[in-house]
Amino acid sequence: MEALFYLAPLLMIALAVFGAITVIRRSRAVNSAWSSGLTAEARCLRTYTTTSGGAGDTMVSTSLHHVYEFTTREGRTVRFEERNGPGTTLEGDIVTVHYAADNPERATAHAPARGKLAAGTGCVLAFLGVFVTFCLLFIVVAHEIFRVTDDFFP
Repeated sequence: MEALFYLAPLLMIALAVFGAITVIRRSRAVNSAWSSGLTAEARCLRTYTTTSGGAGDTMVSTSLHHVYEFTTREGRTVRFEERNGPGTTLEGDIVTVHYAADNPERATAHAPARGKLAAGTGCVLAFLGVFVTFCLLFIVVAHEIFRVTDDFFP
């Protein structure tokens, strides 16, 4: 039974660390695409939405997805999908995409906004840091409770 109070928070910490790594990788990829200076005109091939939540009293969340296709300077055709793009971009529209030469599949159609990217990444990492701290505190408190209980009830 005690193991549950250690394993569950450790699993949640592992998921939070995985989430932090994912956020940092995406942030670095977008920043790399913006910093490369390489742009291309891309055509929006498809737009669609996904929804999540809505069970019981939970809020419904909708994400707008765009599928773009462009040709790199080397003549390679690249297709990529991006979440949370502008609602004004429709199928058939031409948009400017930013991409890094070494990884054009990680292109972005978002206009450069480094401050917004840093703030969003920082907020997510701060939240995950507080979450991990809470989990570690839970483990320490649970350990102390089990230690005290063992002292009184050998």
